[in-house]
Amino acid sequence: MAGPDAAPGASPVRAEPLVPLYEEPGLPLWRLPPALAALYGGDLGFTEPRLYANFVASLDGVVALGPEHPSSGSTISGREPADRFLMGLLRACADAVLIGAGTLRASPRHRWTPEHVYPPAAADYARLRLHRSRPAEPELVVVTASGALPAEHPALRAGALIATTTAGADRLAGRVPPSCTVLPLGDGPSLRLASVLDALRARGHAMALSEAGPLVVGQLVGDGLLDELFLTVSPVLAGRADTTRHGLVAGLELLPNRHEGADLISARRRASYLFLRYRLLGPRPSAGDNGRQTPPREGASAGD
Repeated sequence: MAGPDAAPGASPVRAEPLVPLYEEPGLPLWRLPPALAALYGGDLGFTEPRLYANFVASLDGVVALGPEHPSSGSTISGREPADRFLMGLLRACADAVLIGAGTLRASPRHRWTPEHVYPPAAADYARLRLHRSRPAEPELVVVTASGALPAEHPALRAGALIATTTAGADRLAGRVPPSCTVLPLGDGPSLRLASVLDALRARGHAMALSEAGPLVVGQLVGDGLLDELFLTVSPVLAGRADTTRHGLVAGLELLPNRHEGADLISARRRASYLFLRYRLLGPRPSAGDNGRQTPPREGASAGD
C-alpha cells in the first residue's frame, strides 16, 4: 500500500537497480522502456485480465501499524526508493488502481499515480503507458459502502470513480467534485467486490491494481478474485502488543480449514529488501481436513 507523501520540497532519493534472484520461465513480458528495465532488472508483463495487489511487510508479517499510525507503509519500508519505484511501476502497468475509503482517509495528500510515488521515473512511466496505448494515468477507484469520503481530498479533485451502494450514492450527491463519477452497485448496506471488478472490466480496465488495506484484500481472497500479489519484505521487525496490527489478509480466517496456496514466480532484492511476486492458486483442502474444502464466501462485501 502507498505511504504518505514526502515532506514538501523534499528531493526524492533515486532507486538502485533490483537484482533478479529467480524468474519463472515463460512469464509474459512487456517491453519496458530501457530505464525502467534497468531498474527492475529485466522486463515485466502480465496475462490479461489481471487483478494484482501490492504490499510492503515487516519481517514478522505486519503491513499496518494500526489506526493511530496512518503512514504504515512508509514507516515499514523506511521509504526505500526501490520499493517506491516498484510501486510506481505497478501503477504504470494498471488501467485502474483500487483503494478503500480508509486508505484514502489515511493518505490525505496522496495521488495514486505512478509519478507521484516515484517522480524520477515519471517520463519513463509515461512512455510505458503510451507504448501500451493507455491514458496518461490509471483511473483511481475508491470503494465505499457508506459514501463517507473526504470530498476535499486532492485525489478526488483530480477525478476518481467512486464505487458505492445506492445509499452511499445518495450521501455523495452534490458533495464530491464534478470530476468524480459515482457508481452505485447495489441497494443493500454492503458492496460486493465482484460487482466492482465486473464494473471495471465493463469500462475496459483489464489490469487492476489493488492498493487497498488488509480488510479489502481479505474480501478479494475470500471471493477468489485476487490473481497475483507483489510483496516487499522490509528488513525490520514491527512487533505486536496491545494494538491491532494486521497482516496482509484481515477479516478472513483460512487455515486450518481452507488452504490458499501461491506460487513464487519472481524474486528480486536490493540490499536486505526482498521483492517477491506470487501467483495465487485458489483454495484447496488443508491437511487433516478429511478432503473437505471451504468454498469462497458468498456475497463478500466491502465496507469502510
